[in-house]
Amino acid sequence: MILYITVAAVTVLLAGLVCNQPVTQPYRITRQQMCNRICLLAIFLILFALSACRLNVGNDYAKYVEFMHLINCDSYVPTEIGFNLLVKLIYGLSGYENYLLVFAAYAFVTVLVFLLAIYEQSDEFPLSFFLFMALGYYFQTFSTVRYYLALAIALYSMKFVLRKQWERFLALVLLGSTFHKSLLVVIPLYFLASRRWKKWQLGLAALFCTTFLFLQDFYLKIVVFLYPTYEDTEYLEGGTSYINILRCAAVLIFAGVVLWMQRRQSEINVVEDEDRQVRSDLEDDRFRFYFYLNLGALVLYVCCSFLPIISRIGYYLTVSQILFLPMLLQQIPDKKWRRLFRVGVILAAVLYFMMYLSRADNDGVLILPYQSFFFHDMVNILSDVN
Repeated sequence: MILYITVAAVTVLLAGLVCNQPVTQPYRITRQQMCNRICLLAIFLILFALSACRLNVGNDYAKYVEFMHLINCDSYVPTEIGFNLLVKLIYGLSGYENYLLVFAAYAFVTVLVFLLAIYEQSDEFPLSFFLFMALGYYFQTFSTVRYYLALAIALYSMKFVLRKQWERFLALVLLGSTFHKSLLVVIPLYFLASRRWKKWQLGLAALFCTTFLFLQDFYLKIVVFLYPTYEDTEYLEGGTSYINILRCAAVLIFAGVVLWMQRRQSEINVVEDEDRQVRSDLEDDRFRFYFYLNLGALVLYVCCSFLPIISRIGYYLTVSQILFLPMLLQQIPDKKWRRLFRVGVILAAVLYFMMYLSRADNDGVLILPYQSFFFHDMVNILSDVN
């Protein structure tokens, strides 16, 4: 636990030196740009090394080693073609079952894509990176490595949705789905979140959401059709997270408060040009997109708790919070309220981080104790026992 706290503290301090909107000068690199490059490289190397050097850390590490062994033996595995081809390639080049290199490759790409997404899209890189660490997104990459690579791709793809570059968005999502097919759900979800919904349309959407309460068996059959391996397993038991519900509700309330403060400030200000309509920066496509993502996540957590591992779908929506919260804080017109809300967001994230680490050795997380291949040996997998 001390190692994780130290890594989080050091990388957050380095992130504090990064400005992702630096002033540029033609034909020369400014000090801030050089500082950004050094700090980002240091952050990447620290996070990559911690993830790549781990051994049997994560709730499904041994299961993945088993899958890789079966892939190498040309046996059936319920994993996607991208993962299978990557394992074949690395094992073939290595000449043996080098699962450590496979995990290292996943760590490299996942951390890189997350950092790129935050740097390119956040209004305030230090705060977004802090939330990325404190909300457990980085440490969860130790488990379900395929899914968290897909989650990183989903976060990065948001910029294409906001730019209406649908071809690039679809190409990136389809590529990512070859490593975890659940990523395909972001195609309809992100498209719907990017729409300008009218009140009557929201009413129809709310009416449709009630069908999740009465047609549970029907939706479960659809899930089993898409994921046949879930049939007659514990994955169909469903379940939801009250913490995630609370997080989504708190973010939505905060967004409403900030929007109200913006509109009130606009009413107070004297508009010199009466022909021009003064519009808050929050009343744009980006605000609506992030707001609807979190609203959709709240609906999923409340109405669709019967669906298997609903949190995976929800995370594709709530990961936007690491971009949405800094944006909201930047738009608070009053400096005192801005500082107060910033402190509140930071304290809430620290509390969440403490809660996360307190259960880091529980089943389903298992990122404690940390072990490295430098000092530990891999436990026997199922194929070794049989």
